[in-house]
Amino acid sequence: MSENVIFCYSGTGNCLDMAKNIARYLGDTDIIMMRSAPVKTDVRDAKRVGFIFPCHGGGAPVDVLDYAKTIQVSPDSYTFGVSQSASYPGTGLAELDKIIPLDYWRTVTHQCSCIWLFPHTMMVPPMNAEQAQARSEKLAQLIGAEVCAKTLTAKKPPKNPLNAAENAAWPVIVKKKAAGFAVSDACVGCGQCVRLCPRGNIRLENGRAVIGTNCIQCLGCLQYCPTSAISLGSVTDKREHYHNVHVSAADLMETLIHID
Repeated sequence: MSENVIFCYSGTGNCLDMAKNIARYLGDTDIIMMRSAPVKTDVRDAKRVGFIFPCHGGGAPVDVLDYAKTIQVSPDSYTFGVSQSASYPGTGLAELDKIIPLDYWRTVTHQCSCIWLFPHTMMVPPMNAEQAQARSEKLAQLIGAEVCAKTLTAKKPPKNPLNAAENAAWPVIVKKKAAGFAVSDACVGCGQCVRLCPRGNIRLENGRAVIGTNCIQCLGCLQYCPTSAISLGSVTDKREHYHNVHVSAADLMETLIHID
């Protein structure tokens, strides 16, 4: 068991990039991906246990909270959480804190990846992708230093009734939205989206991707498609696609990444 463990959910790479940058600061860290059931859930030997995930519809991706309930953490371990969003922090950290009490937490904004809602340039504070990435890397250093020092956050993570209501409705919203996925003739049947989908919601049929409605809206399939063959409404054809420049689709498919 590594000295540090970070459980990470990432749709288009921003959260995994943050996890890697914090891990590089801490050293001897296992990043355990939460896009499917974690490959390791008993981390009672770890000195520090963290969680990094995006804000989905006002809160944490529902799978993150379900998986968190299976994770065993020592009461002596230092725990931390980082939530990333384009603007408002949501209630994800507050919900996680109910399952695994957090000693430290931070919210970080980065480029929007849900481009059917907003263009990817939408973030608070407003900045371009290069500036946002530089800011993220700087904040990862700060968070890494605070986690290394086992800094305690005085307040509990924020709760917002409106965000909580939004998050409760989100699974229904995204199921309906997922019915609008379309795959164009540009699809080359490479199968990357099939392997990337955390819900097993995509299959190849006659050499072409077919997308179902069991969707969590990570949008990895759309944002990483090498031929831009996947769309979710005409607005996603008009808007520039986005994923973290330092994270590949293959990175997201890993189940555990160790960083010395």
